[in-house]
Amino acid sequence: MLHNRVKELRARFDYSQSDLGDLIGVTRQTIGLIEKSNYQPSVTLALKIAKVFRLPLEEVFWLEGEEEGEKK
Repeated sequence: MLHNRVKELRARFDYSQSDLGDLIGVTRQTIGLIEKSNYQPSVTLALKIAKVFRLPLEEVFWLEGEEEGEKK
């Protein structure tokens, strides 16, 4: 399973789900599903999200079983 820090990062940047969706070209509902790990974004979408937060992809998304310290 793919895990993520989208909700945490979105709060840090003071973005609503709609704000982030507008920045990357998806709906608020898609952002909500990604945050709940109910939707796995494409590589392109994941890269767009990481770019908005100015972080490497692996600091935003990681696979189940990877420890937080192993994401880098």
